[in-house]
Amino acid sequence: MKKLLQHLLHIQPKWMVIVAAMILLGVFFFAMTVNNVYTETYNIERFSEADDTIRSPITIENNSETARKTRETVQSVEDRYNISTEITKERLSYVKEIFEAVVKVEDEAFKSGKTNPETSISSQEQVERLEQILSPEITEAIDDGLFYELLDMKASNRSAAKKLLLSSLETELNEGVRTENIQRAEADVKQSIKYSPLEKSLKEPLQKLGEFAVVENSFFDVEKTMQARKEAASNVEPVIIRAGEIIVREGQTITDEVYEELELVGLLNQERNVFPVIGLVLLILLIVAIIGSEMNHLFKKDQLDNRKIAAVLFISLIVIAAMKVVGLFTTTSNPLFFAVPVATGSLLMKQLIDERFAIVLSMLYAILGSVIFNGKIPALLNIEAGIYFFFAQLAGIIFLVNVKDRLAIIKAGGGMAIVNTLTILLFLFLSFEKYSFSDILIQTGYGIFAALLSAVLTIGLLPFFETGLGILSDIKLLSLASPNQPLLRKILTEAPGTYHHSVMVANLSETACEAVGANGLMARVGAYYHDIGKTKRPHYFIENQVSIKNPHDLIDPLQSAEIIINHPYDGAELLKKHKIPEEIIDIAEQHHGTTLLKYFYHKETKENENVSETMFRYPGPKPQTKEAAIISICDSVEAAVRSLKEPTKEKIDEIVASIVRDRLMDGQLSECDLTLNELDKVYQTICETLKGIFHSRIKYPTKEAN
Repeated sequence: MKKLLQHLLHIQPKWMVIVAAMILLGVFFFAMTVNNVYTETYNIERFSEADDTIRSPITIENNSETARKTRETVQSVEDRYNISTEITKERLSYVKEIFEAVVKVEDEAFKSGKTNPETSISSQEQVERLEQILSPEITEAIDDGLFYELLDMKASNRSAAKKLLLSSLETELNEGVRTENIQRAEADVKQSIKYSPLEKSLKEPLQKLGEFAVVENSFFDVEKTMQARKEAASNVEPVIIRAGEIIVREGQTITDEVYEELELVGLLNQERNVFPVIGLVLLILLIVAIIGSEMNHLFKKDQLDNRKIAAVLFISLIVIAAMKVVGLFTTTSNPLFFAVPVATGSLLMKQLIDERFAIVLSMLYAILGSVIFNGKIPALLNIEAGIYFFFAQLAGIIFLVNVKDRLAIIKAGGGMAIVNTLTILLFLFLSFEKYSFSDILIQTGYGIFAALLSAVLTIGLLPFFETGLGILSDIKLLSLASPNQPLLRKILTEAPGTYHHSVMVANLSETACEAVGANGLMARVGAYYHDIGKTKRPHYFIENQVSIKNPHDLIDPLQSAEIIINHPYDGAELLKKHKIPEEIIDIAEQHHGTTLLKYFYHKETKENENVSETMFRYPGPKPQTKEAAIISICDSVEAAVRSLKEPTKEKIDEIVASIVRDRLMDGQLSECDLTLNELDKVYQTICETLKGIFHSRIKYPTKEAN
């Protein structure tokens, strides 16, 4: 129960810090994005002048305008008529019948006069004969005078007149003659006859005959008309008010139509602004929940502390604030978001915290960027900006490898510049619009500028996080590993044996840490400084006792133990004085844990059997991390193997196994998260490394004395 309470007390404050950080991030994200989804509403009256240019915040259909457009389209559809071919044929056949009947009657009159001139048929009789043989519809509609005129025509003229009349009638009747245009059709036939080359005396009877032949032959078709109207209505495109579309410009009059559009898109309704804000809150809740989950993941791996949480807050503030500032000057014609140094955040996250965390934050920053650069249109996310930001940050994470110095960041900037350029060209080529060469040059220039600025800002901000927050980055570790560091020069000049020992421990520790997935670079640097406390009394440590008498032979074991036991804490004080990162100080302080100084303890027991073992134990703490635990093992192993006169493979295996077993049985590894499986890998790696160092050499024969 006591251990459980201690565990809860250890976790609870960390959770409180994470929750507090998430709340701060959520509030900050909301403050930076709320005006991108919160639409300004207006208190304006009809027929007043607009004080500003007002754009639509949403895409919506104008139903009333669509209905009006549909109504006008339907009304513009002409009525559909059916032309009766039967009536057309009938009227043409009547005309043909008249001309054929006139020819027949003339032939009869000619024959009768030829046989007996006294009994030849008179004109009146010929007309009467026509009335007998013609259809009643013809005789009832045409008076006798027209028949006399037709009979008086010459045969050749009558044939030409018939041809002209039938042609004119066929043209008009085939086009359709309706009640409302029958007079026009009659006039068209008369006009064609009037301007024909026929003799004037022939035109009048033909016009009368045409007037008889032209009748209504086109009738209204209800079904066809309704079908045409339906098709026209279905082809009407909805009237859409697009997001960002200008509804009224500054100084224009607010007409009824404009007022209705403003009301439709919600610019006159304050209550509609609540819904986009609710959507934004939900988005931010999801984002901070993901960040919190990732922080919990790091916490479980013991890779999260208050300094890193503060770094996340500061980096988020820098990245999102940069987006917001650039967003104030971005327009549709000038996509300045290409120039945002957004990759600064991913570069810092990877170096200061974790690569996975950097990738997750890159995705979330990209989403927030798509909101910030939405042109303040609530229903819109700038997907182009989001994709660009994600690729830019991901490129930074991928290209930042093998960090040996700050130039590696500049090299990563070059890779990011290429990716940024390719992404921008991708958008330009996918676009249906045409871009001039100058536009392409400017926009790709933005991308290159953003990449290089990200690298420069990362280099400039990294020391702030390393020094101000005390976060240990790989670059900081590499600078600490430089032989020019004052403390390392101090060890080299004042305790050269300790320096050589530290270098050996560093080699062993780095290899072993990498074998179990721990931070090998941190282990190397920690090993360099772990015995810095020995510089306070260097000659009391055997590796520095060259050609001198061992001073421990002149003092009692308790004094010797006190001097030896103090060196980790002397080292910690010295490291704190020189503002060395806390992780290195912890390694120096923990590398002996609470182990027993067996040599001096047994020496004291020979004179005093009642001596307390605690007086000869280091006060701790025990190693808290994998790196500290591995360094503590390698420290003892290196010293033990160095003392062997002939370090054979068997002896190395035996002594390493003995030290690992001793540390495990003594409980020195109980407070770190090193598993038994990992401990076995550490043992194997140390043995292989030592065998490589103390490999067998050929024993050269000496010259025998004569």
